[in-house]
Amino acid sequence: MTEHRGIDIGGGKPLPMVGLGTWNVTGEDVGRSVRAALAAGYRHIDTAYGYQNEAEIGKALADCGVDREEIFLTSKIPPRRVGFERETLERSLRQLRTDYLDLWLIHAPPAPEQSVPLWKFLTAAREEGKVRAVGVSNYSTAQIDELVDATGIVPAVNQIKWTPELFDRRRMEESHERGIVLEGFSAIRLTDLNDPTLVKVANAHSVTPAQVILRWHIQHDVVCLPRSVREERIRENIDIWDFELSADELLLVDVMSTVV
Repeated sequence: MTEHRGIDIGGGKPLPMVGLGTWNVTGEDVGRSVRAALAAGYRHIDTAYGYQNEAEIGKALADCGVDREEIFLTSKIPPRRVGFERETLERSLRQLRTDYLDLWLIHAPPAPEQSVPLWKFLTAAREEGKVRAVGVSNYSTAQIDELVDATGIVPAVNQIKWTPELFDRRRMEESHERGIVLEGFSAIRLTDLNDPTLVKVANAHSVTPAQVILRWHIQHDVVCLPRSVREERIRENIDIWDFELSADELLLVDVMSTVV
């Protein structure tokens, strides 16, 4: 069963808890993935200027039969595009065939002296209506605090690498305290799906270890962005609403962490 549960990040449209990741997927593969995801019930697509797949995604969105207002669309500006912010945004909008982004992120921290000016550009783009919400990716809490101290504007989202082994309760709590939503990427790719803990929990619910990992994200209020080019896997990755991990099962996954 597909459910469009989301989080209010102030852009007028809830951020769905499950999105399709598209890193390293290009050409016809990304178009097929996006169409399969939308057919399976996804309403959240995550891309980036640096992924070099925005044109293919835009074509898929244009012919998928789903209204643009139903889709939550994220893109990112890479630090190498500092000085070309306007051109980068306009190119992303043009290739994605849309008048606005639901979420625009700084893909990674630029040089320290460039971070605040770049953040100011993102917030100005939000005021212009070109983007509805703004955030960051791969930022530390300290780097986020620098942006907030300089501008008074808190990023809506921080998208970071997030796996059971990288589980960091302190970082998660720091984000929640600041009203920042964490989005996690690469959880399935970087996790051993034959891990005995994950297999045990999965068997208890008649699901896959990958589904356990994604459900673990949801129950920690972390948005997950699974990536696949296989239609059956795309469907499986969003089919995580008919079971719930117990507190003990959540802890079993939490303690897989190697973060000190």
